[in-house]
Amino acid sequence: MASSRILQASWYDYPRYYDIACQAYTQHEADFIEAACRKYCPFTVRRLLEPACGTGRLITELATRGFELSGFDLSQPGLRYLRRRLTRFRLYAEIFEAEMSNFGIGQPADAAYCVINTFRYLLTEQAARGHLECIAGSLRPGGIYVLGLHLLASGGDKEDSGCWTQRRCKTKVTVTARLLRTDRRRRIEDFQLCLMARSGSKELRLQHAFQLRTYTARQFRRLLDSVPSLELCDVYDFRYDIAQPFAPNNETAYSVFVLRRRDHVS
Repeated sequence: MASSRILQASWYDYPRYYDIACQAYTQHEADFIEAACRKYCPFTVRRLLEPACGTGRLITELATRGFELSGFDLSQPGLRYLRRRLTRFRLYAEIFEAEMSNFGIGQPADAAYCVINTFRYLLTEQAARGHLECIAGSLRPGGIYVLGLHLLASGGDKEDSGCWTQRRCKTKVTVTARLLRTDRRRRIEDFQLCLMARSGSKELRLQHAFQLRTYTARQFRRLLDSVPSLELCDVYDFRYDIAQPFAPNNETAYSVFVLRRRDHVS
């Protein structure tokens, strides 16, 4: 029988298991980021920025494709994991600790990206606007920001749970995420995430409670309108098909927004 322990802890404190759990998305996301840079940037993209980079799965992938990467996060375990990974694969990226709503970089990036709902960890309008303003200040004119988040349906019930399993070598990671409640007035969703990692006879179980800010399509557009240095180019869905943008609406479960730093702001 496997030895097991249950922890009340964030999965970000266990970066290897977090990295395994999210690995299935990496190739598709990296392909789309590259395609968006080719389609929307009026110059060759070399420098990329990832806010809230976590374990750096995308930083590592894009570095192997020849891009120059900068990334930051508040998770010390995640940053240590990323630095070790870069060293192991003989790659380089500029990695530092910073908050999503208050950061700066030296040389402007050609493009930036932030996917799988990380933006929604900014729980106030002020923090979200501060993040977008920092992004605009970190991009060269004409540079793009690829931003992925789930939008809130205007009516009806939202799917309240999801479960998936990923494997790497002898390690199996199963994640179950549950939406506990939605407060539409405060625009806050409460989630509980359960992670089980098993390797041989060892087993780890942890529970992680967290909150995300909600957005309808109209609310996100209103936020974007408050940051005049950014403009909306196109919107995509979870298929990441660069040839198939669509008009954003409240019924789209997952939206990928391509924003661009304006050349001039009136």
